[in-house]
Amino acid sequence: MAKLHRSIARVFPPGDFIREEIEARGWTQADFAEILGRPLQAVNAIINGKKAVTPATAVELSAALGTSPEFWLNLEAAYALSRTPPPNPAIAKRSERRMASSR
Repeated sequence: MAKLHRSIARVFPPGDFIREEIEARGWTQADFAEILGRPLQAVNAIINGKKAVTPATAVELSAALGTSPEFWLNLEAAYALSRTPPPNPAIAKRSERRMASSR
């Protein structure tokens, strides 16, 4: 049987998408900070991936950019997961042993 080659989707911080969106609209980061009612430093930290998108920020981004809050939270979660190391294999082994002893 032939092995399928699948490419992995590129995962990026939500700030990359925000940067592209505001540039496409002709806005500066200062413009966007004013729209959101947030300090420029806070907006810059999100755009540069130094600050995570929280649920409250996701709601504000959705209002400003015409998206859903879930879109931003999903981007943030995918990015965070992509940066998280895999679990210790011993966890699965302990779980398997516990399941086997419970039968």
